[in-house]
Amino acid sequence: MASNTLVSRRGSTPRTSARRRSEGTAERGRQRTLISPAQLGRSRGRAVYWIVFGLVTVLFTAVFLGPLYWMVTGGLKTTQEVVQSPPTAFPSSLHTENYSQAWTVMDLSRLLFNTLYYAFGALAFQLIFDVAAAYSLSKLRPVFGKVILGMMLATLMIPATVLVVPQYLTVLDVPLIQRNLVNSPWAIWLPSVTNAFNIFLLKRFFDSIPGELLDAAAMDGASPLRTLRSIILPISRPILGVVSIFAVVGVWKDFLWPMLTLPDPSKQTLNVGIYSLASGVPENVLIAALTIASIPTLLIFLLFQRNIMSGLTAGGLKG
Repeated sequence: MASNTLVSRRGSTPRTSARRRSEGTAERGRQRTLISPAQLGRSRGRAVYWIVFGLVTVLFTAVFLGPLYWMVTGGLKTTQEVVQSPPTAFPSSLHTENYSQAWTVMDLSRLLFNTLYYAFGALAFQLIFDVAAAYSLSKLRPVFGKVILGMMLATLMIPATVLVVPQYLTVLDVPLIQRNLVNSPWAIWLPSVTNAFNIFLLKRFFDSIPGELLDAAAMDGASPLRTLRSIILPISRPILGVVSIFAVVGVWKDFLWPMLTLPDPSKQTLNVGIYSLASGVPENVLIAALTIASIPTLLIFLLFQRNIMSGLTAGGLKG
């Protein structure tokens, strides 16, 4: 009886393996792609694939890098060469003095200092308030926390231009304190604090932190604030880096709001200052100034692109 059972078990193993192989083959057959593996195995299929891949890559590279290349080379041309039609792809001679002239004529050092001051001030406020909001929604779980989070995420559906008028009226006469914040850095810092997207990113990361760590800290007598400072923040350095980059770049690239709230030329940001001084400045010098204004954000992306991707995907999986 035992031998029959052993034979039956041994006899069933090949059938089970064959059934699993057939299921795997059927599953692979259901996976559809633009080009099948059989077509890629042929020389003609590989040639068509790489030709199409190369054309698409070149096309997208030209679309994204074309304006950047035109801006950099436009700052190296003469005024006549910039305005001529059709434009030249390469400058006939390199005029690097356009960049030094743009730096002095448009007073870019002052504008750069103002922008850095506003950007890092907004960064400090976002790290303080957004981290506190995300931590409370994720770990402290207040009453109606999900409703509050849903209302914050709903604000992402509202176009930013719709909020310009009510925000500007609020800045002109802040409720309760009855103070005008125009031409003050608070007009830049306070609206940047309420960033629902950053709060959502931080909350999603905090949700992925095991609750056992917080329970162990509570058993040791740590308060929620001590837990946040000693446990949560050291673990959250990747997502904090992403939020910091978003905060700095958001203030750096903003144009409409600083133009409305900072009319004083001595307090303007880089983008608004270049726009205000554009009249009477040659086109090649203006393009050189725009190139200088774009360099910091490009450097931030090139230096921290891996941190951005790792921070955005850090809280995506649990386990």
